[in-house]
Amino acid sequence: MLKVGLTGGIGAGKSEVSKLLVEHGAVLIDADLIAREVVAPGTPGLAAVVDAFGADVLAEDGSLDRPKLGSVVFADPERLAVLNSIVHPLVGARSRELEAAAAEDAVVVHDVPLLTENGLAPLYDLVIVVDASPETQLDRLVGLRGMTEQDARARMAAQATRDKRLEIADIVIDNDVPLDGLRHRVRDVWGDLLRRARASRASQE
Repeated sequence: MLKVGLTGGIGAGKSEVSKLLVEHGAVLIDADLIAREVVAPGTPGLAAVVDAFGADVLAEDGSLDRPKLGSVVFADPERLAVLNSIVHPLVGARSRELEAAAAEDAVVVHDVPLLTENGLAPLYDLVIVVDASPETQLDRLVGLRGMTEQDARARMAAQATRDKRLEIADIVIDNDVPLDGLRHRVRDVWGDLLRRARASRASQE
């Protein structure tokens, strides 16, 4: 099994790259998706969040009101640390379960938005960084996601710098290109991942 960490700044196109890797045969473990699952209604995770932050963070249907919780934690680093101490261990445990269920010869891609910020690179055999210029990121966030420019710049500033991400990269996928160009690059990267997976397996036999 080859364990790959995939990350990139907001608006860089990481989701598109993960989708293309899955089309080639990768097993995808999506940290954002798991983070939602572990605090779904009825889970111990949601109970722990309510215990820490109060029932005010619940929507009328009993699910987590993410915007409301976000407004509480992103303005207060200590509250954010409390939330992370609840959610991160649950996400880690679920990720390990899914990884253990994958085939021995699988290329397992962990899509982790905050991989750089949380110092998680050592957990993986290699790290892929999806890279785009700040101008491209801004264009996508405003044009495709409908953010205001101010909000987009704030979200970008809250993440690790481009240089910090590139420092931990074993493979960089340049996404300042049209979709066809991205497809070609991902196909090349997939061939490289398969070679690495085979070499890793051979060294263990």
